[in-house]
Amino acid sequence: MPPGPTIAPILCDYDFATPGAAASGPRAAGTILDGTTTPGSGGTVAAATHTGTGTTAGNGDQPPPDLELLVHGVGGTTPQEMLTDPRTVLITGDETAGVYRRVDDADAEERPQDYRETPVREAYCWSNLTSGNGARALWLLLLPFMVVNLAHWMRPAADRRERTVRTYGLVVRLIALSLTVLLIAGACEVALDLVAWQCVGARACGDHRSWLAFMSPRDHGWWSQPGRRLALASLVPTALGGLLWYLSNRTWSAYESQPPLRRPVDECDPASGNRAALCLPGFWYGRRIVARLRAAHTAASFLTVAAGLTAATAAYDREPGGSALLDVFGWLLLALLAVAGLLVVYVVCRRGRSESRLDDELDRVTTAALPGTALGLLALAMVYAGWSRPGWASHGRLPGDTTFGILALVQGALVVALAGCALVLHRTAPAGRTPLRGLAGPAVAMLACGLGAVLSGGVAQRVADWLDGGATPGMGHGPIAGPPVLLSWQAAVIPAVLLMVLLVALFFAFRVWRVRRRLERTVPDGYPGERPDAVRTRKIAGAIARAGLTDSAPGIVGPVALFTLLLGAAAVVGAWATGQVPGRAADGTPAVLEAAARTAQALGSWLMGLAFLLLVTWARRAYRSPSARRTIGILWDVGTFWPRAAHPFAPPCYAERAVPDLTWRMETWTRRHGGRLVISGHSQGSVLAAAAVWQVDRHTRGRVALLTYGSPLERLYGRWFPAYFGMAELCSLHDEVRCWRNLWRYTDPIGGPIRLPDGTGPEVDHDGLKDPLAYGRTPDHPLPAPILGHSDYPADPAFCQERAGLLARLPEQHTPPQKSSGRSSG
Repeated sequence: MPPGPTIAPILCDYDFATPGAAASGPRAAGTILDGTTTPGSGGTVAAATHTGTGTTAGNGDQPPPDLELLVHGVGGTTPQEMLTDPRTVLITGDETAGVYRRVDDADAEERPQDYRETPVREAYCWSNLTSGNGARALWLLLLPFMVVNLAHWMRPAADRRERTVRTYGLVVRLIALSLTVLLIAGACEVALDLVAWQCVGARACGDHRSWLAFMSPRDHGWWSQPGRRLALASLVPTALGGLLWYLSNRTWSAYESQPPLRRPVDECDPASGNRAALCLPGFWYGRRIVARLRAAHTAASFLTVAAGLTAATAAYDREPGGSALLDVFGWLLLALLAVAGLLVVYVVCRRGRSESRLDDELDRVTTAALPGTALGLLALAMVYAGWSRPGWASHGRLPGDTTFGILALVQGALVVALAGCALVLHRTAPAGRTPLRGLAGPAVAMLACGLGAVLSGGVAQRVADWLDGGATPGMGHGPIAGPPVLLSWQAAVIPAVLLMVLLVALFFAFRVWRVRRRLERTVPDGYPGERPDAVRTRKIAGAIARAGLTDSAPGIVGPVALFTLLLGAAAVVGAWATGQVPGRAADGTPAVLEAAARTAQALGSWLMGLAFLLLVTWARRAYRSPSARRTIGILWDVGTFWPRAAHPFAPPCYAERAVPDLTWRMETWTRRHGGRLVISGHSQGSVLAAAAVWQVDRHTRGRVALLTYGSPLERLYGRWFPAYFGMAELCSLHDEVRCWRNLWRYTDPIGGPIRLPDGTGPEVDHDGLKDPLAYGRTPDHPLPAPILGHSDYPADPAFCQERAGLLARLPEQHTPPQKSSGRSSG
């Protein structure tokens, strides 16, 4: 595969000098041109006022300037880098997301004659929507919630089977609910079982930890009774549930509650030829569904804690000699908890997303009463557990050890049901490039369940290992019984999963090596007349071969998900069949098998805890280091691009702020000034640009051109999210927008061609750009040209050529825009 044809050098003149004598004096970087206070100045900047004809006063009939709206990609960048000028000015927006210009271009609409040769350039910076200080790295601890939310959007494209589509969304929401219960159950296991029940109840554990002395049963204090210890420890998982509610509520106010631009619904009617779901008026407005799901998941968190408290206490009251009155109260409380749990499931199942209209309503009774009722039942459970029971003593594990096994079975059954829905949908409307035959969503949902088990079980394993001294948790050599047996079995299968992942990685590494060797024979053909250089050829061929790994992702995700499902089922069977941890269950077997079981259990226990610690470390590094963020940024930004349709505690969707921002900017600028506009998106910015173009009205789309480069629109989104970015949807976008061009490179591991079928109109894809631009040293490149891969597309001569071509294809403004006294900020 050659790197592409030779491209004639074309210089891109951005005219960094002050464009014309009419320019006003320089402004400091950071000035705001919307009439608000300038940071650090204490004053205001008057906004430039335009006449109602779309031309500025004193310029006669000068046509308005053209505008290029730049949208950056993953990892973020600064306005200064995007505009290649250290002096920039905030036109509209805030520190979180805003539109910037060069200081010299701030009043460009007043001087249209200075922009006849090049458009005015604006930069929309949204990086602070997904990054910030190190504290925000805690969002990565909720990675399973983000992953299961992705599964909702990965359904195959078969809109004609509406009942199956609704069932698919319902099953994903139930899996998401089970992950919330699993997280809180893991916190209960640590706080209630390992600490308050086992460690405090065992003299060899509790007596060596002074911070637990006030609960010691040897002192016969008020907190020494097991029920009161459990009630006190339940504050930890309760606080975790409250923290999740707080984070979700705060981000809901900042993201989901951002109103999009209102426009007629019939513009997205299927009869109009636009069948893309992303054009629906309520697609980027998830205010109602997130509030509803937040209430249900918060209630589920509180009910999980209450169930753990009540089940342990009621088990003691049912024993001979227990209080009959307390026994009756315990049964009644368990019944109330069951009814409340069914109500939570009903709320989750009752309503999904409403996208066909802008839904401003809120289910206020549900969002207030459901968490409040669950919290009241939790308070009753704490009072019930804290009632005096002088003869009660803790020993062994906390009753309710089967909870994790039931959760694992429910999750496995739901994933299988989701796979059935996905197969039905895929067979109805199969798409050639859809990965895993439509099973990408179920595979990702299975990985989310596996991640949830690793995180919750990893914390429990590490805490148990710390409390157990030098003994392996559950082996019976330490002072405590250890975590539930199933968690030890799940830990024991992790080495097998990692071994399988390693084998798959080695297989694909071998494939990359073979592809590189084959490309080494063809790469020099793309640079005729150059002297062959084996080292240079190997580097270029290696970059192309490694970039192709992106298309092999289904070969990794599918086997890992299937292996996780099978080994998870084996862990449940092993735990329930033996009732012992793997190291004990293997006693009496051949020495090799016994040693393997004990090694797998001990190694898996460490790996589960290590995974938790690595996630925290990498999360902080990703948010504090731009280079580290670019490494994992694409996966994170893909995950948080989608609205929270399945899990309200997932990291917030930045597109619910960014897409309305871009839509408002494009519509207000084109209507106010009447100029032509090119929205220019790199990488993830191209996805935001496409989503924003879908959202604007027909009048604005007629004056907008789309330029994408390094774009994952088809390579990532079209394949993995076929119901929203499939070929039919991309063809619809091509029909709706005035003109569209896409730049890509063979060396780019993220971006690629759009691959629209022949006969769909003007061609979208440019030929693969040459990378590097020069093979060896040339007069134009006296130093070795770098292999750019995914970065620095504007440095290629084709960029300016394609931008100029798009502007030329847009019609000139012949009639004045709607009369307005708007500001230059639009």
